[in-house]
Amino acid sequence: MLSNQKTYYSIREVCERTELEPHVLRYWESEFPLLRPKKNRAGNRAYREKDIDIIQTIKSLLYDEQYTISGAKKRLTTMRVTSPQPEKPLEPKDNRKLIESTVSELNDVLSLLQKIET
Repeated sequence: MLSNQKTYYSIREVCERTELEPHVLRYWESEFPLLRPKKNRAGNRAYREKDIDIIQTIKSLLYDEQYTISGAKKRLTTMRVTSPQPEKPLEPKDNRKLIESTVSELNDVLSLLQKIET
């Protein structure tokens, strides 16, 4: 099934979705290094979903949680550091090691539980 979700959105579309004015988005781009939408050949901003997520987070920090621009920058930095980074897929040999390690740990837990029951 195909998704109706677009890859890129214009600044007008993002403004409609976020209920923000274009000048606000342009200003935030200058203040928040994390927010850097691509530009197309004509020089128009082309926002992706991840850009819109960042905009929603900034909006929430500034408008809902009442952070200053400086405070929001710091908070975004800590949010990025603490958010889990996508892990690279394990190699088959690593999968085997992980499974063997898990089985071993589960056997240890089972042994402990059996000792407690007796």
